[in-house]
Amino acid sequence: MSKTILKAIALSRKFSEAPNEITVLQDVNLNVQEGDSIAIMGASGSGKSTLLHLLGGLDSPSSGVVELLDKDFSAMDERDRDRARNQSLGFVYQFHHLLQEFDALDNVAMPLLISRMQTSQAKAQALEVLNKVGLEPRALHSPSELSGGERQRVAIARALVIKPKCLLADEPTGNLDREAASAVFDLMINLTHQEGMSFVVVTHDESLAMRCKRRLKLISGHLHEVS
Repeated sequence: MSKTILKAIALSRKFSEAPNEITVLQDVNLNVQEGDSIAIMGASGSGKSTLLHLLGGLDSPSSGVVELLDKDFSAMDERDRDRARNQSLGFVYQFHHLLQEFDALDNVAMPLLISRMQTSQAKAQALEVLNKVGLEPRALHSPSELSGGERQRVAIARALVIKPKCLLADEPTGNLDREAASAVFDLMINLTHQEGMSFVVVTHDESLAMRCKRRLKLISGHLHEVS
């Protein structure tokens, strides 16, 4: 039986914009099982990124619960939530957010160095992941020396270096041309499958979403499974 990695229970998120209160998500339920690949689609402004931020503990729900590995993630204090997130979740965004003053290897090793892993061990682990994304020969290049697709692959390696239980990706190919986007998306699907990770991606591209096992759509704040 598959293990539940993330679970959303009756999740709602409201924002106050005077004089109104806007409900972005309403009574959302979602189970992310070990090895799942899930695409979340929806119109611009439908709440896709908001849902991903709630699942990743980057925002708190107005009501409902997010569980990470069967623990109430949303009820943790900030320190415990940060620790749980850094141990179990990887994040990839539309923009790579690489540190320009560091080379690819140091960028990938950064999460391990922050967790106080020995430098030599952190760099060895980072180099191993760069090899998996096909960038070991570019390890000592700065972000400015890499193409857009290569920078995004470095960002993926950085997210995977901690060996998370789940990779959360927010429009990770939205800044790339179609050929690079397809290659990067396939890379994430294949790597998470090989490593036994769950994969939850927000995308507006239905052709990419079709490569995931499950496809969900946000409509008027509610989450619907689509075939």
